[in-house]
Amino acid sequence: MGYNRSIGFTKLSEKCQMTKNMVIFADYYHSLGFNLLYMDNKKLVDTIAANMGRSTEDVSKLLEAFADVLSTRCGEMDSVIVPSFGSFEPKKRNERVMIHPSSGRRLLVPPKIVLGFKMSKVLKSKLQ
Repeated sequence: MGYNRSIGFTKLSEKCQMTKNMVIFADYYHSLGFNLLYMDNKKLVDTIAANMGRSTEDVSKLLEAFADVLSTRCGEMDSVIVPSFGSFEPKKRNERVMIHPSSGRRLLVPPKIVLGFKMSKVLKSKLQ
């Protein structure tokens, strides 16, 4: 299997910068010679549909609805907890001044909301 940069849940990435950070992380480790394999949206939908015995359209609608709820709650600074999986916790990054490394100019970085994920103890035990 090859290296794949595509990640689903584009609606979520509009409000939360998680997708961009995951691609940067994957690019960095791929440049070091590690072959990171992860599921894109199509593979995820196909796998869930096969496990549940449902159509890919139903699963796709379910994931879209989950992304919509997560985006809405993230924008309202509420945590979303999925039992036996983990919790999604939004964090607000305040406005700050940054100095550009090459030009030395001061730049104002606007405030933004980032989404953090914390695994549940059940998921941690399954992965070990």
